[in-house]
Amino acid sequence: MGYVIAVDGASGTGKGTVTRYVAEKLNLITIDTGALYRCVTLEALNKNVKLDDVKELENIAKTIKIDLKVVNNKQLVILNGKDVSIEIRTPKVTNNVSIVSAVKEVRAEMVKLQRKLAEGKNIIMEGRDIGTTVFPNADVKIFLECSAEERARRRVEQNKENGIETSYEEVLNSIKNRDMIDSTRDVSPLRKAEDAIVVKTDDCKPNEGRQKVYEVVYKCLKDKKIII
Repeated sequence: MGYVIAVDGASGTGKGTVTRYVAEKLNLITIDTGALYRCVTLEALNKNVKLDDVKELENIAKTIKIDLKVVNNKQLVILNGKDVSIEIRTPKVTNNVSIVSAVKEVRAEMVKLQRKLAEGKNIIMEGRDIGTTVFPNADVKIFLECSAEERARRRVEQNKENGIETSYEEVLNSIKNRDMIDSTRDVSPLRKAEDAIVVKTDDCKPNEGRQKVYEVVYKCLKDKKIII
């Protein structure tokens, strides 16, 4: 029987960086749930499926093959045998993933996959509804908060590193729109679990924010005598 750490928060709050760091420090399996929804979105766009076609989106969610691999300390996202780690972060996917992830039939399939990937393992999982829907009984729940402006600044830098040119205004508008969709959707909206610990990352450099979360997680696990 393993234990579960849930890390939730809006897009760009640093969930990926935090999750990878804590996973490395505590030797945990990490599952990027956002990447799973991005894979469904990419497949739908590549197949020219209309994003309001619920039946086709559900069919894609049921049939695509997604694998998460770590190569040279870098996690790769494999979709139907192809490395799509960069492609799922492009603006065309980012601007549409909230629409796809709001479809309850898609979420149902992805939650099944997330739970299957986590079975019997010590894991840390990041997303928007991990502590509220996927693993409501998670041993530790973290909720990251950061202003939309700071998240946009970070995303522009990240995109530049990946060779994706985007303007600050374009990214900021996309983030605000995604926040609105994620927090108001009918199925598993973005919200803080009642027993989650809030960690604000606005003024933190990446190494400071991730260390801050690690210390919170480690203390919680010790207090619960999960680790000695």
